[in-house]
Amino acid sequence: MNKLKIEHGVSRVRRAKLQASIDQSIADDIQALADWSNNEPQFVINQLLRFALAQEEDFQRYKASLAASPAKIPGVVKSGSTPAKTAPETNLKSDPAAAPPA
Repeated sequence: MNKLKIEHGVSRVRRAKLQASIDQSIADDIQALADWSNNEPQFVINQLLRFALAQEEDFQRYKASLAASPAKIPGVVKSGSTPAKTAPETNLKSDPAAAPPA
């Protein structure tokens, strides 16, 4: 079995929002691990999920089969189009000339 290793202070990564409710005891442990490793809790959660997914052999076979036939991946189109839509909206909000007259 592989070991989970969380490096200290390397939590700056690009993120996608995913909302989930977790047990308070797990949230407390994640916060403690984040404090101990000098990382953000989101980074710790990402590392834990990445580790768990890598350990699941059936999922890894499924993921490999999706890579062999990319047309069947349901989330690729959705996640690929989301950043493109978000960027122009951000630009409009930050550009005073693009704001509607008051």
